[in-house]
Amino acid sequence: MHSFIYRLNALLTFAGSTLALMCILATLTDYIHPMNTDVDIKLARVERLQRIENGNDEAYLAFEIDADLRGLFSWNTKQLFVFLAAEYTTNKNVLSQVSLWDRIIEHEQDAVLKLPYVRNKYKLVDQGHHLRGRSINLTLYWNIMPFTGRLRWGKRVFTDVALPANYSRAEHVPTWRAMSGMDFRAAQRNMAHADTPY
Repeated sequence: MHSFIYRLNALLTFAGSTLALMCILATLTDYIHPMNTDVDIKLARVERLQRIENGNDEAYLAFEIDADLRGLFSWNTKQLFVFLAAEYTTNKNVLSQVSLWDRIIEHEQDAVLKLPYVRNKYKLVDQGHHLRGRSINLTLYWNIMPFTGRLRWGKRVFTDVALPANYSRAEHVPTWRAMSGMDFRAAQRNMAHADTPY
């Protein structure tokens, strides 16, 4: 007759093997889950483009973000990490990538982003003075963090977003789409404080 220790070991081995198999199956289901997204990013306003004391260019931007990321959620999704980056090339750097804004989304119902006027959360500072008249790409990245399995990445790139040719305090780029009355009034309030020191 088997001892208690032997039976406990067998039970734990079976439980561990079953759990590992379930984790593998959960990971495999992510590969057949369609990752459908609907994303639109526009530059709403260049609030400030200036050269700072160390000689580098610095820009404060505002964006219109319209994204439906619910298709990235499956039963194995723990959360999404979403961030918006400015990407461009200069004579000094083959690729400059600067993170401008990010958000953690933990629930599928929160994965619909309707943001008519959102400022960059992090400064866009160039290594030099190359931002004037620069064409940049705005890229929305997402990192899918599962309960089990490997991390997965995705992105949507919006190309040829032009920055002003001259230094400025508040240059408006008229690319807004139709807003609700409440959203438009909120954007106007943000614009009214565009020259407020950060």
